[in-house]
Amino acid sequence: METNWANWLDDYYKRYEKGFSPEIYDTLIEFKDLALKTKDAGGKLIFNGNGASSAISSHCALDFTKQGGIRSVTFSDASFITAYGNDYGYELWLSKALEHHADPADAVVLISVSGTSPNVVSAAKTARDMDLPVVTFTGKTADNPLRALGTLNFWMDSASYNVVEAVHMIWITTVVDMIIGKAEYSVS
Repeated sequence: METNWANWLDDYYKRYEKGFSPEIYDTLIEFKDLALKTKDAGGKLIFNGNGASSAISSHCALDFTKQGGIRSVTFSDASFITAYGNDYGYELWLSKALEHHADPADAVVLISVSGTSPNVVSAAKTARDMDLPVVTFTGKTADNPLRALGTLNFWMDSASYNVVEAVHMIWITTVVDMIIGKAEYSVS
């Protein structure tokens, strides 16, 4: 039997419409306000995650800095990760990086589709212990441990890594667009 791809795609995208519903608007606005408050206080945004979430962190840190004018960093350098992982263990490398590089006016943005990555959850605990606001981006189950540690939480109701990662990217870059005040602009 041949698949009706138009119907398949309709079903596919309808599952994920809630990622773009008005229910998320208030949290997007709160993230924008937190980013601007961080900038005004002389702080920076610190983005991190693993795998594709690390790539999203790098891209978004650049966008917040270059387009949004809000200093942002990520600890994604391979030498940095392996040195901290070797010295402190993989579960604690990101926590130790925050202890060494975060300042009191900073905010931490952590991305994990599962919300269970031990190093990311540990970093959220460290950030909370340092009284830093924590913004989380997760998916899969609503009761994941990373989401429980966030000051602001973005959760995509899906177990599909490609969908959750893509929606995380859209949400974060939407906040950059909100800071700029428009969705289409030249970056050069």
